[in-house]
Amino acid sequence: MKIVQAKKNNGSSFKFTTKKVALNNPLVLVFGNRYMLEDVNLYTEIKQMFPNGNIVFGSTSGEILGDSVTDNSIVLTAIEFEKSSYIVKSKNVKEFNNNELDLGSQLISEFPKKDLKHIYVVSEGSTVNGSALIAGIEKEKHISIGLSGGLCGDDDRFERTLTAYNESPKEGEIVAIGFYGKTLEITSANYGGWTGFGPERIITKSKGNILYELDGKPALDLYKKYLGEKANELPKSALLYPLSVKTDEDAEPIVRTILNIDETANTMILAGDVPEGSIVQLMMSTVDDIAEGANKAAIYASRNRKNKPELTLLVSCIGRKLVMDQRTEEEVEEVLDVIGSQSKIIGYYSYGEMAPFEGDNACKLHNQTMTLTLISE
Repeated sequence: MKIVQAKKNNGSSFKFTTKKVALNNPLVLVFGNRYMLEDVNLYTEIKQMFPNGNIVFGSTSGEILGDSVTDNSIVLTAIEFEKSSYIVKSKNVKEFNNNELDLGSQLISEFPKKDLKHIYVVSEGSTVNGSALIAGIEKEKHISIGLSGGLCGDDDRFERTLTAYNESPKEGEIVAIGFYGKTLEITSANYGGWTGFGPERIITKSKGNILYELDGKPALDLYKKYLGEKANELPKSALLYPLSVKTDEDAEPIVRTILNIDETANTMILAGDVPEGSIVQLMMSTVDDIAEGANKAAIYASRNRKNKPELTLLVSCIGRKLVMDQRTEEEVEEVLDVIGSQSKIIGYYSYGEMAPFEGDNACKLHNQTMTLTLISE
């Protein structure tokens, strides 16, 4: 595997952070600030750098390259696979009338199944129901095929997110990368580090990812009551107090971030499904807990691997970044301590993360977690 990495700050050109070498048919991952991705010349600029590359874009709430976390930048990693291969497909939610379940099913059906090891998703993040998207993919793929990825971000603005495959970044795109190869080893895992507090409540009315009522009362009113003065900063302040959602007593709780609120309907729109009858509780975290969570995620992703990773894809949550603030890089350093310096790292801060729970093959949508996808040939 040959890997070339570069970074672009606002107002400057790309600067290579690794030795620049010629690559054959590289997969080019480009994660960056949404305003910078809106530059009409960006796609042409990258295409000139990698004329035979397949370019995947995703907007972020912060960029990760190596052991550093930056804002208002673009990070780029180009990968030439020497023993493996890849295929990229993309769909737009508008083509499916925002039916993410059908989109996911159609997307996975276009990948040849022979030697398919893993699907990595870079998805629109501001409007998509990530749970439904994953359910559509999981419905059609074999259990042995891995699935991970993330929902793109837009800092803490929640205005619009951009993605694309071999064209200028735009809204509504969902890009999937299929990795093939008999020697290819890909593992993924996630972990949070958040703790529940306050009373548990029952979801008495919801539809998909829209939450209407808790214990028969308007959910948004209750949530605002807990937030106090911070309710005036919604939806940004919700990133600091996500919801733990437990579908039944034996199920692993899933963390859900509030993407937006509807004052008129008195509802909350979350990144994934919140089924009726689920038990809900507010959550909070500390810097040390989040850093420890990143360490555990790296341990889980590394467990039972035969080879050390050559490439590490990180997707962490914007909520974690807001809590850690000036110490954000500590969670990336915790990951490095586990996976080793031999692996090249690229990633971004997101509106949602896709990965299986430890010991499970089925992918789930998470919020407020650190998610790793480790790749070696």
